Amino acid sequence: MKIAVACGGTGGHIFPGLATATTLKARGHDVTLWLAGMDIEGTAVKEWDGPVRTVAAQGMPRGFAMFRMLRSAIKLGRAMFACARLMRAERPDALLAMGSYASVPPVLAARTLGVPVVLHEANVIPGRAVRFLSRFASVIGVAFDESRPHLGRRRVVQTGMPLRRALREAPPPAAPRAGGRFTVLVMGGSRGASALNRHVTGALALLKAQGRDVAAIHLAGKADADEVRAAYALAHVPAEVHTFLHDMAGAYARADIAICRAGSSTCAELCHCGVASILVPYPHATNDHQAANARVLERGGAAAVLLEGSLSADSLAGLVRDWQSDPERIERMRMAARRAMMPNADRRLAELVEQAALEGGAS
Repeated sequence: MKIAVACGGTGGHIFPGLATATTLKARGHDVTLWLAGMDIEGTAVKEWDGPVRTVAAQGMPRGFAMFRMLRSAIKLGRAMFACARLMRAERPDALLAMGSYASVPPVLAARTLGVPVVLHEANVIPGRAVRFLSRFASVIGVAFDESRPHLGRRRVVQTGMPLRRALREAPPPAAPRAGGRFTVLVMGGSRGASALNRHVTGALALLKAQGRDVAAIHLAGKADADEVRAAYALAHVPAEVHTFLHDMAGAYARADIAICRAGSSTCAELCHCGVASILVPYPHATNDHQAANARVLERGGAAAVLLEGSLSADSLAGLVRDWQSDPERIERMRMAARRAMMPNADRRLAELVEQAALEGGAS
């Protein structure tokens, strides 16, 4: 079969799309990635050795500013026609769309040409693109079962969240270390997070000043990396500061706990790798979907949730200090995280795509 995978946009769409594309390719299919021309895409797909198509796409503006809406509609129309030309030439048997704004042009083109569409929604609360595109999909795969009520009567199957191969093949987590240096993994998402960076560096500086042996592995984003390095150096906190890190499996394995946003890929990776976490949902996420993701892990005993309005160096330092003093609590949370993980999500989603292609070919 020939399969197109539209996964452009952010890391939360690219990585699960790439994971599923790799699995589909391993199952003998001809797979093409469809991207949107974002900077992070080039970094993320370096290991992909199949064809790539890039069609510029952008999200629809919020609010009702007429000029911006008109300009976006024109760009959307151009992108859709570009996708239709490519799709008509390549004639895929199915399209898998990972749900970002970059999915809109290829899904509309696929609908026009009669190509079956499989959508994937990674968050508890579906985004605007998935809500709009769901009417065109043969089936929607979801990471969280809690997404079902938000998708009405559409055909919905829980697949879990596909993970990149290096994480899927990572060894099980070791037991938390008693004594010794306490390592905190900090992630603000693929674009970083200035508020999170500032408060975490402040918290670890406080703990270091109190005589705590703490260290950081910190994904800071390009904009804040130098400032974060300087803050750790000033506080004498041992730290690795990265703008992007390919070896996430190694980072998770070395971490005692994580402090991070609650994007869907991050939540799935924390669960798969068995990392106890303090989740600080991004407050401006559409429909506050990161808070909904975080609450699922919190209810399962895998994480604590700290809203950004309550975030400070003092509040974070208090939580980290309590957890550092209670390794048994961390172990319980790590096991809860592992229980929350739905394995083989890439295979489950690949099977949905294959089924949609077969049903589309038979119709």
